[in-house]
Amino acid sequence: MAKKSKKSEKSQSCPRTEAFLKVVHELRQKCPWDKKQTHPSLSRYLLEEAYEAAEAMNNLDKVSLKEELGDVLLQVALHSEIASEKKWFDFEEVAEAISEKMIRRHPHVFGDAEVKDYETHMRNWTRLKQKEKPKKKILEGIPKALPALQLAQRYGEITASVGFDWDKTSAVFKKVKEELKEFEEEVKSKSSKKRIEEEFGDLLFTLAQVARHMGLDAEQSLKGSSLKFARRFEKLEMKIKKRGKGIADLSPADLEKEWQSIKKSDSL
Repeated sequence: MAKKSKKSEKSQSCPRTEAFLKVVHELRQKCPWDKKQTHPSLSRYLLEEAYEAAEAMNNLDKVSLKEELGDVLLQVALHSEIASEKKWFDFEEVAEAISEKMIRRHPHVFGDAEVKDYETHMRNWTRLKQKEKPKKKILEGIPKALPALQLAQRYGEITASVGFDWDKTSAVFKKVKEELKEFEEEVKSKSSKKRIEEEFGDLLFTLAQVARHMGLDAEQSLKGSSLKFARRFEKLEMKIKKRGKGIADLSPADLEKEWQSIKKSDSL
């Protein structure tokens, strides 16, 4: 095991946590599958478990959430165990490091600093991050692998925390109209796919900033609309199947009529 810090040695571990870490250690020692895993090979499982936990959160499913958070914790423990075998760090050091970081990043909670609102907190958070890692660029800490809309909104949140933002939401709406016009012009002029794609991306990016200004989550908003579309489409499909037909058997006009009927009943 990696050498524990003095603080870690003084801490009193929870018996259930100790039992859990012992299970993870045994898995690494005795299970053929667990023994062969590495940080890279496990990375996709960490992402999958995180998404499953997020789905349980969105569904307010407390039973599934407990289970999925456990799966996420397992991934953290496995990575910590592998790191411990390499003499890098162990689970307690991971916990200690994040605890110390949260204390440093929240002087208004653990110190005498004052924070009046969310915006002030975000400015202080970014300032403290820059102070801790002065050579790191402001946006560098946001992983590029994030879903695109989430990435756009996070970029906006971080740059806004250092004063780079629109003053009012109305100004962002104005920018949306500008981007929509530019997108339409590229389409009408039959520009290259690359140019059209670029303008479309600019439009989506700006819409993500509208969401941010309004306190919405762009990623969740689109996810909700996508799932709503899927739910309504399934209703449409089943309705037509009951008539002994398939969707392809109806004309576009008939499909639109049925779709509007589904939308109306779905909103009641």
